[in-house]
Amino acid sequence: MVEAFAVASGKGGTGKTTSTLALGMALATEYDVTVIDADTGMANLLFHAGLDDADVTLHDLLIEERDVQVEDAVYERFGMSVVPCGTSLASFEAADPARLRDVVAELAHDTDVLLLDSPAALGSKSAVLPIVLADRIVVVLQPTVPSLSDGLKVQEYAHSYGTDTAGVVFNRVRPDENVDRIAEQAGRYFGGQALASVPESDAVRAARRAGEPLLAHAPDDPAADAFREAAARLDVRDGDGRDVAERFKSAVVPDRV
Repeated sequence: MVEAFAVASGKGGTGKTTSTLALGMALATEYDVTVIDADTGMANLLFHAGLDDADVTLHDLLIEERDVQVEDAVYERFGMSVVPCGTSLASFEAADPARLRDVVAELAHDTDVLLLDSPAALGSKSAVLPIVLADRIVVVLQPTVPSLSDGLKVQEYAHSYGTDTAGVVFNRVRPDENVDRIAEQAGRYFGGQALASVPESDAVRAARRAGEPLLAHAPDDPAADAFREAAARLDVRDGDGRDVAERFKSAVVPDRV
């Protein structure tokens, strides 16, 4: 079985990368999980997963001239298979976003769940391709109207390419914020369900500084519990790895956004 989720937000600062790794660790208790940092222009998952010294990254797989195999960029960390992306501007400029199709297709053969940490903005092929490739999106929002608006733009784009919405995670929720009001609005406009409300937490920042996912650094923190709740509500669907791989390979790369 395999299903691909793009974790998306529409804007930076919502905690998308933290959410991707937290969901990955929570799902890894039941599934084989592969996490890919598909934010090739502003990658930072490698810092969250203690992989800032990785020799081979997604960038290398997206540059035709580099003689590396997909397995060379896969690192076993925290119960997951993690494919980090580099931070070099030169490598980003040299990378061919369309090659992501073949990378994801190969990874689909050996996993149950693919989590694509997607770029915040939708301004380029490299930004929108993870959403096009995914079966469904998980939208990470802060409980504000502007964040809701940004997330709706991502959903609209995803749906235009046949990618459904699995659910919404409200992240970095402060005690003084009326998340119920925003959640009610989200329920009217978003597909899927509200997966969890994750409280703002100092443990998230401490985990990032330590180079560890939240669930590894502070497994008993309330934010970690909320991400486990989100993962439990995420109904992973059974797909044939070979069929999914062929779909990835033949996916249409958007000419424009």
